[in-house]
Amino acid sequence: MPTKAKISAKDLTEIKELINQEKTHLENELSKVANKNPNNPDSYEAKFEDIGSDETETSSEVDQYTLNVTLQKTLEKSLKDIRKTLKSIDQGDYGFCKYCHQPIDIKRLKARPTSSACVSCKTKLKTL
Repeated sequence: MPTKAKISAKDLTEIKELINQEKTHLENELSKVANKNPNNPDSYEAKFEDIGSDETETSSEVDQYTLNVTLQKTLEKSLKDIRKTLKSIDQGDYGFCKYCHQPIDIKRLKARPTSSACVSCKTKLKTL
């Protein structure tokens, strides 16, 4: 693997700021539909709202819970990607394609900071 990506300190600071903003956004959205798991602070449990006890209200509760679980899983996956990206930045190996190990274009990283594959490899994967 190359030892250093071709990312300037200014670009890396900008990217890290974008990532941290997205992390805050995801955590805020997650708090609306899920609670942090007390046994694992990096995971969440979808909220089940008690609306009432008649059949219609119970049906609404189940529908809302199902939606909360779906949202929780989607948001949690995105948050996991964010954490992985921040760890990669801290370790100094951010910006390399996980397939070909070449630097990922800075335009791609700015557009999608959690990218772990270059455009070339991602395109090849889509055609398989």
